[in-house]
Amino acid sequence: MEAVVCGHIALDVIPWFPAEGGALSDLLVPGKLVNVGPAIAATGGTVSNAGLALHRLGIPVRLTGKVGDDLFGRALLDILRARDPALVEGMLVTSDAPTSYTIVISPPGTDRVFLHCPGANDTFGADDVPYDRLAGARLFHFGYPPLMRRMYADGGEELASLLRRVKEQGVVTSLDMALPDPASEAGRAPWRAILERALPYVDLFVPSLEETLFMLGREAVAAPDGGLLAEVGSELLGMGAAVVALKLGAEGVYLQTTPDGNRLAALRRCLPDGADAWLGRQLLAPCFQVEMVGTTGSGDCTAAGFLAGLLHGLPPEGAMTAAVAVGACSVEAADATSGVPSWDKVQERIAEGWARHKAKLSLPSWEWDEKGGIWRGPNDAR
Repeated sequence: MEAVVCGHIALDVIPWFPAEGGALSDLLVPGKLVNVGPAIAATGGTVSNAGLALHRLGIPVRLTGKVGDDLFGRALLDILRARDPALVEGMLVTSDAPTSYTIVISPPGTDRVFLHCPGANDTFGADDVPYDRLAGARLFHFGYPPLMRRMYADGGEELASLLRRVKEQGVVTSLDMALPDPASEAGRAPWRAILERALPYVDLFVPSLEETLFMLGREAVAAPDGGLLAEVGSELLGMGAAVVALKLGAEGVYLQTTPDGNRLAALRRCLPDGADAWLGRQLLAPCFQVEMVGTTGSGDCTAAGFLAGLLHGLPPEGAMTAAVAVGACSVEAADATSGVPSWDKVQERIAEGWARHKAKLSLPSWEWDEKGGIWRGPNDAR
C-alpha cells in the first residue's frame, strides 16, 4: 500500500446525451421531456475518482469511505469489487444512513450539473479512519469535506482532528475540496477559519481555484491572472500548507510551494531524495489538447496524476505535467476514470509530443519553458 484515499464516495448515475442535444439551459426546462441514451452507473467522489485513478496508474491504494446497507451501496461495492476485490477491504458499511448518490447531467461541450444526496458521507467522522493501518502508506489523501457534514460542523474540529492524527503516523497528507451550494448549511460554514485550523496538518492542498476563492471569501473571477494566483497561493501557504496546487479547469494547474525547508521536510516520506527540488517553486502547467467527452471527476484525476508524480519521485515540473496529462485522459471518457491508462502509457503520450493548449491567462514576468511545456513564475526558485 502506497496511498490511502479517504472521504466522500457516491454512486454516480450519468445519462448519455447526444452531441446535438443543445445547451444545458435549453435541456433543463420545466415540463420538457429530454430523450437520453443508456445511463452509466459509476462510482464518484474523491475515494472513487482519485482512488481508482491511482489504481489504474499502478499505485497500490486502499480506499476508505462509508456507504449504506442498501441497493445503491451494494451496487457501489460491486463496481469497486469488479475492478479489484482488494479495493473494498477498507470500505465501511452502515445501516444508519443511505448510500450517497449523484445524478450527473453532463451534455457534450458544457460543464456538468450535479443532483446530489450526501447520505452516509454526512456521518463520516475522524474515528472512521483506520489509523492503525496507515503504517505502510506514504500518502493519505482526503477529499470533499464540504460534502460531509461532520467535517465542517463545529468549525472543522473533526477535519482538523482527522488530519492531525494521520500526521502523527508520519504519513504525507493531501486534501482536496468541493464547492458547496452557497445557500446550504455547508455553504454558510466558516470556511476561512476551517482552513486555518486544518492546513497546518496538510502537506499537499489540491483544491480548485473556484473552491478556494469561495472559502477565502473572495469574489469569483472569470479570468485569473498570475498576480491573483500568487496572492492566493501565498495566503494558503501562510495558513500552514506546504504545497498548494490550484486546479484551474481548462487553464491547467498552478503550483506554489513553501520556501521553508523545515516545513517541506514533511514530504520526505514521498520524496526521500528530491524534496529540495520542491522548495519555493511557482509553476503553471497548461492542459493537453483532447477531444472532450465528459468532465465528471476530471479534477480528482488531475489530483491523482499529481500525487502519482510525487510518489514516483518526480520534480515539480514532472508532477505538474502528470497532473494535467491524467486530467486530460479523464475527460476523454464520460465517467471519471475509464479514460485513465497506465502510468507508462501516460508518460509515453507525453514523450511523443502531446500538444498543449496555449495559456490564456495574463502572466506578466512569467517565463515559458518550451522543453518542459510549463510556465515558470517570477518567484520560482529554480
